[in-house]
Amino acid sequence: MEIGIIIAVVAVVVLGGIAFVARGRRDRDVGLEPPAPPDGMPTAPAEPVDEDLVAQVEDALAGVHDEASRGTLVEAPPEPEPPVPAPPAARPSFRERLAKARGALGGYLGGIRSRKVDAQTWEELEEALIRADVGVSATQRVLDDLQATTKAEGITDPEVLLERLKSELKALLTEGERSLRFEPGVPNVWLFVGVNGVGKTTTIGKIARQQLDEGRSVIMAAADTFRAAAAAQLGLWAERSGSEIVRGSEGGDPSAVVFDAVQRAAARGNDLVLADTAGRLHTKANLMDELRKVRRVADRDPGNVTEVLLVLDATTGQNGLAQAEQFTEAVDVTGVVLTKLDGSAKGGIALAIQTGLGIPIKLVGLGEAVGDLVEFDPDEFVEALFA
Repeated sequence: MEIGIIIAVVAVVVLGGIAFVARGRRDRDVGLEPPAPPDGMPTAPAEPVDEDLVAQVEDALAGVHDEASRGTLVEAPPEPEPPVPAPPAARPSFRERLAKARGALGGYLGGIRSRKVDAQTWEELEEALIRADVGVSATQRVLDDLQATTKAEGITDPEVLLERLKSELKALLTEGERSLRFEPGVPNVWLFVGVNGVGKTTTIGKIARQQLDEGRSVIMAAADTFRAAAAAQLGLWAERSGSEIVRGSEGGDPSAVVFDAVQRAAARGNDLVLADTAGRLHTKANLMDELRKVRRVADRDPGNVTEVLLVLDATTGQNGLAQAEQFTEAVDVTGVVLTKLDGSAKGGIALAIQTGLGIPIKLVGLGEAVGDLVEFDPDEFVEALFA
């Protein structure tokens, strides 16, 4: 670029000199112009032009142009590259997130592994499972089957025994359909039930985001009209996820809110209605009657209730099982969402629910992020408890 500037300056000086010389000649010629020759006399030939000088100036100007062009190309900013989309967040690992539940079993498993299978082994296994909130009846069922297997196969190696135990637990947890049911063609309604404080509203928000990412359109129904902050909280999740929301007046009829949401979904061609419901367990009779009505209204044409998901807090342990029994009496629960599993040492509640009620665990919460609500994997769950 500096060379180009120097050449340009030189060219300007040369051109200025040529112009000055030419102007001087003209001035001299004007002052010394001889008289016109007589008629018939030939005119003196014009002074020849210095072709070499003109060619040198033209070459200099061309060089300036070329240098300037090259400088522009070098200094021009590069074309911006298209943005690279961020990779999706990795699915959380059960083993990574179930450290508390695994720690509750670790001491017992260490003692069992240190000796051959004997009477004390069975006592420690029973205590370990009950402390993990598997429950007395589920624990007895598991150990009865395991003892029969051990006797038939003559198992004395504790590692072999624990492998058989893991197989028993996995078999129990794989019973039932764990995928979320969706039928195309009509608005599907997924009802969420459970007591206040277990994470229903947050669960709805996370599921809405996941379903939108899968290409389905979502409407939320704020049918918990008796808790003042419920509709506002659901509204925040609707805004975050990009979903629509249908609200009712405070203290209004929850079934009317669900009805309006289903009608809007049918009119606009939405795929899913995710309906929040109240969880006032201290008014059990009224609550259960209300839930039955909500379900009946949601299932009327054009709506179709394909899931009734019971949301339970894993940290409540056996209290969660009692809640499950009460809600199952009122509505046909199709699956369980077990929240806060990463913060609980009572992961055995999953076995208690599965064996006691026959309700499959469909989703589990392994953290606060949207991607931390994942499908329940029995194999990975059991391995994470024993790893």
